[in-house]
Amino acid sequence: MNSSRRTALKNLTGSALALSLTNTVATAMTQSEAAAPLLKGRINHSVCRWCYSKIPLDELCKAAKEMGIKSIDLTGPEEWPTLKKYGLTSALPQGAGKGIGDGFNDPKFHDELVASYEAIFPKLKEAGLTTVICFSGNRRGMSDEQGAANCAVGLKRLMPSAEKYGITMIMELLNSKVDHKDYMCDHTAWGADLCKRVGSNNFKLLYDIYHMQIMEGDIIRTIRQYHQYIGHYHTGGNPGRNEIDESQEIYYPAVMKAIIDTGFKGYVAQEFIPKRDPLTSLKEAVLLCDV
Repeated sequence: MNSSRRTALKNLTGSALALSLTNTVATAMTQSEAAAPLLKGRINHSVCRWCYSKIPLDELCKAAKEMGIKSIDLTGPEEWPTLKKYGLTSALPQGAGKGIGDGFNDPKFHDELVASYEAIFPKLKEAGLTTVICFSGNRRGMSDEQGAANCAVGLKRLMPSAEKYGITMIMELLNSKVDHKDYMCDHTAWGADLCKRVGSNNFKLLYDIYHMQIMEGDIIRTIRQYHQYIGHYHTGGNPGRNEIDESQEIYYPAVMKAIIDTGFKGYVAQEFIPKRDPLTSLKEAVLLCDV
C-alpha cells in the first residue's frame, strides 16, 4: 500500500469516526430532549411530597427534574438538603405549627404557634426558602367573625419576624364538607378578609383548587376577584382528589390560563393522589397545566 492510499484511508477512517461520534451525540441529545419535555415557562411547576410518599425522595427529585418541575411542596428541614442536591426548591415548606385542627383561631395556641414559627423562620432563610404553610384551625363552635379576629391577633405577632426573614406565611383554604370537617378557613372570602386584617404582604392564602371546587365552585371568577391575596396554588381532581384528567369535573387548562392572566409568578403544585402509575400521571398533569 503506497503512502497516498494510507493517508487517504486514515483520513476516511477519521471522518467516519467523527461522523459516528456526531450521530451518537445527536441521538443522545434527542433522547434527552424527549425525556425532558419542553415547557412554556409561564407556570412554575411543583409537586406535593405526601402524594408520592412511597417513592424515595431521591427518586422523586430525579423524576421531577426530568419533567421540568422546579419544587417539591410540603417538605421539612430534614428533606431540604436532598432537594438542593438536585437543584430543586420547596415552594411551600412545612415544619412549624400544630397541624390543621389547632390553629391561629384559638388564642390558647398563640404562644406555642408563635414560638414554633419564629424557630422555623431562620432555618427557612438559611435554606433559601421564602414561604411556610399555616392553618386557621377548626371552629369548635366559634363564629367565623371571632375566628378571623383571633387569627389576626396571632398572625400580627409574627409579621415583624416574618418580614425580617423574608418569609411569607401562607394559610391553606381547605374544604370542611368532605375532608376536613369543621375547618374554619374554608371559603376564599373569609381568607381574603383575614389578609386585610393582618395587613402585611407576608401573609397570603394557599388556594387549593380541589378544596375550593367542593366548597364554592366558580373557580375562575374567584381567582380573578381575590388573586392579590393568593400566594400559592394546589391542584387535585374532583371528585376523589385523583388525576386531573377527563375523569373529573375541573377543566384545568382554563384554570391555569386564568391564573396566568392575573400576573401570578408563584408556583402551582400538583396535589392529587394518583390511581395509576404515579410518575406517568404526574407528567401528564404537568403537561396539561403547562398552558
